[in-house]
Amino acid sequence: MNFLKKLSCATAVALSFAGAAHADAVLNNWVFNPAGTGFANGQIVNEYLDVNGNAFIQLTGTGANTFSFKEHAVFNIGQADSNGQFFPVNYPGGNITATFEAMGTGTFSGAFKFTGGTINIYQDSTNNYGSTTGIYGANDGKLIASFDVLMGGGGNVDASGNPISNGQVTVFAKADKGDLASGYFFRGNGADLSNESILSFAFTNANGLSNFSPNLVSEVACQFSGFSGPGCGTGTYANAPGQYFFVSNNGQFKLAEVPEPGSLALFGIAMLGAGVTLRKRNTKA
Repeated sequence: MNFLKKLSCATAVALSFAGAAHADAVLNNWVFNPAGTGFANGQIVNEYLDVNGNAFIQLTGTGANTFSFKEHAVFNIGQADSNGQFFPVNYPGGNITATFEAMGTGTFSGAFKFTGGTINIYQDSTNNYGSTTGIYGANDGKLIASFDVLMGGGGNVDASGNPISNGQVTVFAKADKGDLASGYFFRGNGADLSNESILSFAFTNANGLSNFSPNLVSEVACQFSGFSGPGCGTGTYANAPGQYFFVSNNGQFKLAEVPEPGSLALFGIAMLGAGVTLRKRNTKA
């Protein structure tokens, strides 16, 4: 691995640690306009957007007690701060949905973490969520935000790799300048966040899902994730603990400041230096 690749990996790790360590930098009283018509017509968000949805998870054993995984999920974002001002009703043309693709590693009866992925958020004038339009109606409409999932986060799982009952799952992600569409996300002073980089934190409670609609199976498991097992053309779908299964999620999506570039670069270089030092020590041993 050359120097630039090492530095890039170190920076990605540094970003995830920085996200966890800078929870006090979460944005409060920012403004979201689900219809995309600008700051003046937006809603003040005290802290978070409410998210709920379902995820299809596929596990691959990598050792006696370890695994890698792929997750594909769909979400509906209906309101902010659980305030009851639902976007499609109070903001016509502002139905908000999201898709989530991620991968990672974990230990059975232990913890898992994310190693990468993407969060895409969409705005659609028609509420197609749960339909066969696009992918479960979750990617229908205009792409208004795209976040890269950072290394880290995760949660705890049981012996089958399923998140523990009502277990909290954390995702850290980052959007660069231009990854947010203009007219939707604003600071409290009216500055459009599409002109800067921003972090996001997603905290969801995850539970095993045993009742799933045919649409959820065909759209999320078969179409979105590329699963080809029972339920996709032949047979009847059923969760297979330790291999593949659905979980339900509900939680919060928050925005946060990106740490100062100088401190982030120094942290990444320090991590890289530590790795070089460790390799030298191993060589001497």
